Amino acid sequence: MHPKHEIIRCERCEAPFECKANSFTKCQCSTVQLTLNEVQYVSELYEGCLCANCLLLVQQEYRVGMGIE
Repeated sequence: MHPKHEIIRCERCEAPFECKANSFTKCQCSTVQLTLNEVQYVSELYEGCLCANCLLLVQQEYRVGMGIE
C-alpha cells in the first residue's frame, strides 16, 4: 500500500511525517495557528516543512524572544 501523500522529514528534527500540501486543511501543520510574523520568523530559519511539534516549539521560541510570553 502506498501512502496517498508524500512522506517527508521535518527540517528541524528529522521526524518523518505525511505532507498534505495539496490538502492543506488536513495536513498536520494546519493544527498550529501562526501569526504572519511567526510565519515570517519560521521561513527565515527554515526552507522546508516542519512537523507540528517543531512549529509549536519555534512559535514558542519566537514569542519568548519577542517578550510576548
